[in-house]
Amino acid sequence: MKPSPSRLVAAVAVLLPFALAAFLPVGSAVASKQSLRADKVVVIKHKRILQLLWKGRVVRTYKVALGGNPKGHKVKEGDSRTPEGTYVIDRHFPKSSFHKALHINYPSDEDKERASKKGVDPGGQIEIHGLGPSMLWAGALHSKWDWTAGCIAVTNSEIEEIYRAVPDGTPIEIKP
Repeated sequence: MKPSPSRLVAAVAVLLPFALAAFLPVGSAVASKQSLRADKVVVIKHKRILQLLWKGRVVRTYKVALGGNPKGHKVKEGDSRTPEGTYVIDRHFPKSSFHKALHINYPSDEDKERASKKGVDPGGQIEIHGLGPSMLWAGALHSKWDWTAGCIAVTNSEIEEIYRAVPDGTPIEIKP
């Protein structure tokens, strides 16, 4: 028995919203981008993830690339390590060689003292940043290997979202 056209229309009208919902993100993209806020950033180096937190809850997680020598705490300029510890996002760079960037206030006084005892420069200019022109081809695949000089890299669309969500003064905890 063949269903009538009116029954088909009714079935489509009922089922279509459910079918579409399976392919759409929860909430509107515009609303979620505008309302995303973070009061803390956590990077877990061994998992290669960056998390945005709001009031203690993880609201977004991103895959990241780290410095080319990721194990251990940054000791000196040029060691290609991403620092570990608690720092602060202290500046936004709307234009950088890596699309956009958030500056991390490394080195701390403790980092400077540790480096001084070893007779080395602790380095600096550690950032969360997007992909520069030479890395655009990699897109999300960039996180499959550690390629930065010690920074934390995400895709350009991700740094756009993080850039808006994280105000200056936000603490960042970088865990081993």
